[in-house]
Amino acid sequence: MGEVYRATDTSLKRTVALKVLPASVAGDADRLARFQREAEVLAALNHPNIAGIFGIEASTDIRALVMEFVEGPTLADRIAAGPLPFDEALPIAAQIAEALEAAHERGIIHRDLKPANVKVRPDGTVKVLDFGLAKALDPDVGRGFSRAEPGLEGAAPGDRVLHVARTSTRAAGRSTRRHLGIRLRALRDAHREARVPVRRHHRCHRGGHHTRT
Repeated sequence: MGEVYRATDTSLKRTVALKVLPASVAGDADRLARFQREAEVLAALNHPNIAGIFGIEASTDIRALVMEFVEGPTLADRIAAGPLPFDEALPIAAQIAEALEAAHERGIIHRDLKPANVKVRPDGTVKVLDFGLAKALDPDVGRGFSRAEPGLEGAAPGDRVLHVARTSTRAAGRSTRRHLGIRLRALRDAHREARVPVRRHHRCHRGGHHTRT
């Protein structure tokens, strides 16, 4: 969600990425809430494999996230250019996994992991982008539960809340890891296809015999 532009921070003289909420949806309360949530989620994360946020800007009819500008192609672009060698795919996969693990430890689930939301810098550093659909599992999600979770009868209310939040994080984290596994299998299969030699069969009808090369 949002249009991304390359821009220059004139105060600090650095290149940044501006993610601007389109004017056509600037009055949509739900879109505004998602935009704000993305800013808050990114502000809660600090990891070398997650693109960071510098701030949020707002005017009368424009809202924008000021974010780290990441050089390099998306993983989708890289895959489209040709199969990734195993020694290149493995460190990419490891860095994506580290980014997701860091987010999960903070109770944040990406929910939109795909090659287009991953960039690979020229130095090989991977950055996970676009937390616009991310879900932050705040302990308050358990507020209002009157029935104790199994095994938590007699536990303090605060302990029950944390248990619910942690269980939810683990469940959602498994879903994200499954998506990552699917992406990794696609990389693996593309690599295998690139290594399988293609045999071409030429049939010549000479004197009733077939020849194969």
